[in-house]
Order: sequence, then C-alpha cells, then structure tokens
Amino acid sequence: MAKNRNYNFKDVDMLLASKTIVGSLNANLADLSMVRTNWTQVYVDQLSIKIDDSIENYLGLDKKKELRDATANLSSIQTPAIRDLSFLKTQIEVDFENEKHKKKNILKTLGFDKNLRKARLSDQEALIELLYAFKKGMKESLKNDIVEKGTNPELIDRIISYAGQLKQANVSQETKKETTKAVSEEATKAFNSIYDELIGICKIASSFYQYDPLKKKLFTFGKVISNMNATRKVVTEEL
Repeated sequence: MAKNRNYNFKDVDMLLASKTIVGSLNANLADLSMVRTNWTQVYVDQLSIKIDDSIENYLGLDKKKELRDATANLSSIQTPAIRDLSFLKTQIEVDFENEKHKKKNILKTLGFDKNLRKARLSDQEALIELLYAFKKGMKESLKNDIVEKGTNPELIDRIISYAGQLKQANVSQETKKETTKAVSEEATKAFNSIYDELIGICKIASSFYQYDPLKKKLFTFGKVISNMNATRKVVTEEL
C-alpha cells in the first residue's frame, strides 16, 4: 500500500467496506435521517456512485457492478437472518415443548446448538455455518412437521434463501488483484476522501446505535472489513 493513506487497510478492502457501510446506511435511513438532515436518499446514492467511480477508475477490479455490490450485500443479510433464525427457534421450542427429545434433535439438525449464540454476537462465520446447516437439515418432512405446528412456511423459505444469497455473493464478488502500478496522487486523494467521509458516518451512526450491538457493528469500519474477509474465506472453503 502506498504512503499518505489515512487508513491501514488494503485499498480494495477499504472501498468494498465503504460500499457495505453505505448499504447499511441506506437500509437504516429511516432511523438515521431523523438525526442527520443531510443523510437523504440522494446523499446515499451520490456517495455510492462516488465509491463506484473510484473503484472503476483506480483499481484493477472486475468492471461488473453487481460483483462489487455482492460483497456489500453480505452485512445487510446478517441482521434479518439472525432475527428470523431466532424467531423460528423460539417457535420450535414452544411448539415441541412436550416432545423434548424431538425438539432437541430438530435444533441440532438445523445447526442452532452450535452456532446461533456466536451468530448473535455478530460472528459472520458462525452465521454462514448455521445457514448452511439449516438449509441442509431442513428436509421436506421436517418442514412439514414444523409448519403443521403453526409456523409460517414463508419464514422457513426466507431463512433458506439467506444461505443462497451468501453463497452467491461470495462466489460473484471475487475481484482481480490490485494493479501493481503506483496509484496516482489523485487516486490517493479520492481514497482518503471516501475513507474520511465513511469514518464520519461510522462515528455518528455507531453512537446512535450504541445500545443496539448488532447495528452498531454495521458501522464499525474495522469490524466490517474483518467480517467481510472472514465470510469470503469460509464460503470459499465450503465450496
């Protein structure tokens, strides 16, 4: 990495993490626009374009926009996935309370016993493992048993879809290596400008969500990069 950066990450990681955080800002805009009047949909769109332009102009990345956006989508999947998984687990525990052995087997088959607690602590690697275990274990007969007790089948289908989304995102987000040529001073200024702006967003948003740990971590720059890299590694090994 060249000198005069305001950050210690690889340029590609900084930019992809910035895209991820902008996606989280967009997903939570209804909340955050109440405390920052300049955080509008127009602002989010323009910031996203600014990052895209830097990627296109200064990095040797794949030019297809959807490949870049796939990585940014990873963090946006995390919160609803944990919410739905926790909600389904509660329903299983209630519905099979009088069939304790069966309840235990269902939770084990679906991967809840090993990974839900860690996933709730924003361990993205544990979440991926849980989603794949859930998808593999949710046979049609088991699904019917759960649905007959009153669970909406759409909830189960939605959880299964999260695993597919994560796999697709990780397969499609592979990028080319950064170019070996020195990045120009103009590029350095562009990168620093993006990073400084995103750090400002993170400071304000993480403070706003200081009592909501899951959402706070969506706006912690280093954590976003760590989770992003861990997700790529785990899913690649799974494949």
